[in-house]
Amino acid sequence: QLQLVESGGGAVQAGDSLRLSCVASGRALHVHSMGWFRQAPGKEREFVASINWNGASTAYADSVKGRFTISRDHAKNTVYLQMNSLKPEDTAVYYCAKSRTYGNDIYRAIGDYDAWGQGTQVTVSS
Repeated sequence: QLQLVESGGGAVQAGDSLRLSCVASGRALHVHSMGWFRQAPGKEREFVASINWNGASTAYADSVKGRFTISRDHAKNTVYLQMNSLKPEDTAVYYCAKSRTYGNDIYRAIGDYDAWGQGTQVTVSS
């Protein structure tokens, strides 16, 4: 049974950086695209970033482009989200997710993912 566990969240000041990690156990992730999503209080879960199976292709939400970087390490079965120049509007619970299908594509829709972690809280104060 696949389990995704996020870590690395915390409370920081605007302009600071954090690196989130998503470690998978129970199943290798190397053939799947992976994504990061976030959900702020009172808002719907939204796409943040995605990476294809080999890391050659990535995609970002416009709101984080240029500040966040998604990467993966197959040997560690881990996906990362490096977040720089954090803003108060980045405050949310961040979730990693595994794509339903194998392949080379990048996915932005929640419905394209079938396994989720429990989330890690990121709080950015001004």
